[in-house]
Amino acid sequence: MTTLGILLVLVLLLVVFGLLFRLQILTSIFSGSSTREVGVSNRVNAILFIIFLVVGGAAFAWSFADNYDKMNPPIASVHGHATERMFWTTMIILGIVFTLTQVLLFVYSYKYQHKEGRRAFFFPHNNKIEVIWTLIPAIVMAGLVFAGWKEWTRITGPAPKDAVVVEVMGKQFNWLVRYPGRDQKLGVVNYRLIDATNEFGFDLSDQNGIDDFVAPEIHVPKGHPVLLKIRSRDVLHAVYMPHFRVQMYAVPGMPTKFWFTPTMTTDEMRAQTGNPKFTYELACNQICGRGHFAMKLNIVVDEPDDYVAWFAQQKSFSEQNPDVLASFKQKSDKLVEKETTPAAAAVVPATAKASL
Repeated sequence: MTTLGILLVLVLLLVVFGLLFRLQILTSIFSGSSTREVGVSNRVNAILFIIFLVVGGAAFAWSFADNYDKMNPPIASVHGHATERMFWTTMIILGIVFTLTQVLLFVYSYKYQHKEGRRAFFFPHNNKIEVIWTLIPAIVMAGLVFAGWKEWTRITGPAPKDAVVVEVMGKQFNWLVRYPGRDQKLGVVNYRLIDATNEFGFDLSDQNGIDDFVAPEIHVPKGHPVLLKIRSRDVLHAVYMPHFRVQMYAVPGMPTKFWFTPTMTTDEMRAQTGNPKFTYELACNQICGRGHFAMKLNIVVDEPDDYVAWFAQQKSFSEQNPDVLASFKQKSDKLVEKETTPAAAAVVPATAKASL
């Protein structure tokens, strides 16, 4: 692969040097310092421009149509429809401008190819044209940016108070998931407490964390807001959930969040796609290391009653790891002893002093 890359670079360099040499010849001809004829190569290049436009445009259209379904999985969230409309509005506007400018570029290159006795018209400046092609893109881009900003602030703003909270933490090379227990409050975690058993770094001296539990996959209820609290334990990752149109970076040392409302259960999506093995997926779409390809996590969207039943079956981290909980209690007991011992010592001299 390395050898092929080097060969491609050498070929491209030869092409560049050839074009530069050709440009130098054309410049000398137009400046009058050389009388050498341009020849037929100029016409061949002009025809190749048109061929490239037609063949390249057809190949792009075929590729787009053939992969449309792969690029646009079914939408399964409330905000996904608004995001989709905004995306395609932007793509249509940019596509029209791109197609128009590229067609004009290639057609003009063919139409105004070199011909003996014809000279280009020098058109240095026109204020009216400058104003038109500056104001129109500025107004269109401002409209697109405003629409994007409005939608972005909505999905990254405060989640509804009754939202289901799920914490997702990325690490090389898998995802960890934590739910608050019945108190609906996530406990404190501390990276200094992370080890092979306590991968999240649970600090079980915090009572809010006693009933927190971890899960091998994400479960969320249909039709209910879900707040994702996102963290990274090592390098930059990204939470990408294509069917929910969710994308948010997981940054070390900088927690992020994203809330959304699922609209289709996993079973409903299986029926719609005709794929009985379909599963929603959370994938990392930032190349984060050698095992990046393995950073996937299944998501299950349940009916609300099924979600409640699943939630009730979960055992807290402290229940599953009594040794870890016991070690925190021992530390707490030692701390209490240290605090009480000096106090007793202080009391004795005072009592003794009073008896004197």
